[in-house]
Amino acid sequence: MVMNPSPFILDGGLATELEASGFQLHGDPLWSARVLHTAPQAIKDVHYRFLLSGSDVITTATYQASVEGLVKHLGVQPEEARLRLMTAVQLAREAIQEFKSNWPLSDRREPLVAGSVGPYGAFLHDGSEYSGNYEDKMTVELKDWHRPQIQCLVNAGSDLVAMETIPSLKEAEALLEVIKEFPETKAWLSFSCKDSHRIACGRSFSEAVQLASRCTQLVAVGLNCCTASLVTPLLQSARAHKRADLSWVVWKTQSRTSFAKQSLEWKEEGALWIGGCCHVSPSDIAELKQELHSQP
Repeated sequence: MVMNPSPFILDGGLATELEASGFQLHGDPLWSARVLHTAPQAIKDVHYRFLLSGSDVITTATYQASVEGLVKHLGVQPEEARLRLMTAVQLAREAIQEFKSNWPLSDRREPLVAGSVGPYGAFLHDGSEYSGNYEDKMTVELKDWHRPQIQCLVNAGSDLVAMETIPSLKEAEALLEVIKEFPETKAWLSFSCKDSHRIACGRSFSEAVQLASRCTQLVAVGLNCCTASLVTPLLQSARAHKRADLSWVVWKTQSRTSFAKQSLEWKEEGALWIGGCCHVSPSDIAELKQELHSQP
């Protein structure tokens, strides 16, 4: 993967866009992954809209699509669940190919596919990805839990794996151990955080960054789904603990203040992967791209 000094523009809220199109996802334990089963074309259409808006990275609809979750909530066999996960990568690839055929890339990057991996708490569907309090109650090893999903995303051809909203060091360590089983795979790791210095479980963000820095397969470490005012203090708190060639990744939910303008601060802190998550629309991504690319 050739690195370019300008930030990679991530996409935004896939589920938000699906809901705006009329899909009822609130309260669904599979969230946007439900639509992989019911209306895959709709997911492809959302990917395409984010590409039109300037996204360099398309994230698959697999945040809550664990093999066990798909088996449980769709009533399918494990093999079909794995195929659904791989289909998510295929849909992103098809959206990119369609986009390229209609809009030659010329001066923009070749879009990448990031296979989304959420924490175990996303499967529990109880908000515990923001606390990590499930770890002591688990009856399965975290590595064993995450491996099938990551394997499907890698085998389907994701350019990198996006490990998102991770609340604890224990789960982060398990994910990094699984990534090492696929030595050609690149990834990023983003944490859910509770304040300006700590990740969701209460351990320091600097500890999390130190852990991430030991994995040479990571292209970035950072945070997502936290208040915008916490982003810069968190990055600054761990700056000295980050490996020099490891970038920051920041996914931000939309708020009253335009996160496009706030992103200039994050770029100054060394964020090379910047985008949105919940409530971030293609128009927000277009604004983000304009803001970041208008700067020298």
